[in-house]
Amino acid sequence: MTYAQDCLKGKAILITGGLGAIGKVVVTQLLAHSAAVAVNDIVPEDEAEKQKAAAGWPSDRCVYVRADVTAASGAQAAVERTVDAFGRLDVALIHAGLAQSCPILDYPEADWDKILAVNLKSAFLVAQAAARAMVKLGIKGKIIFTSSWVQDTPWPDITPYNVTKSGMKMLMRGMARELAAKGIRVNSIAPGIVAVGMAKRQWDTEPDYRRRAEKAIPLGYMQPPASVADAFIFLSSDASDYMTGATLLVDGGCSLYPMD
Repeated sequence: MTYAQDCLKGKAILITGGLGAIGKVVVTQLLAHSAAVAVNDIVPEDEAEKQKAAAGWPSDRCVYVRADVTAASGAQAAVERTVDAFGRLDVALIHAGLAQSCPILDYPEADWDKILAVNLKSAFLVAQAAARAMVKLGIKGKIIFTSSWVQDTPWPDITPYNVTKSGMKMLMRGMARELAAKGIRVNSIAPGIVAVGMAKRQWDTEPDYRRRAEKAIPLGYMQPPASVADAFIFLSSDASDYMTGATLLVDGGCSLYPMD
């Protein structure tokens, strides 16, 4: 175990998109380090409970919150249910997101609207609702966004995704500036090419993508999801209390791209 097992003890954490491939790894590690976790996603309650049981998440420190956080009402509900379950909200992990590979000349308007809503609008709504709750409760909490190395480095065929992460970077910095006086820290994590989901499927099935991705990772291998969880643990813990407005790059050097 990288960190002390009790390093998140007493902290109530909300994570959006918590039943995704990376999200489940993060939730497992947050719980392993003694946090209480509200897991938000949009899958039906019965399916979520099956996934919780399969993962072995403790019911006394883990609740499922079904809510569509692309709407203000859903974001507010996710925050309220976290506070109802644990009496407080110390950390909001803004993790929900989607990616789609498509050349920009062919990218449909409807898909543009969807990715902006899921990746960027929901990030604003949940962060805003979480910050309001923290101020009301008098908690000097933390808001942590899941960005990406492509917030600064364009990657082919996912330009709208790049745009959402670039926008998220400024959202994070702007909120960090405004909320610092209230003691709320706002940061983001920027992973690289993680070995799950769309990137892993492309790595396994598209030779051209794999050649390009291998060239883009100086460390030479896809990013383990556990490394993303480690970054979340650090930024959620007291060890990061003097950080705000920062992007923590955990990308295997992808942001150094292009390489020779």
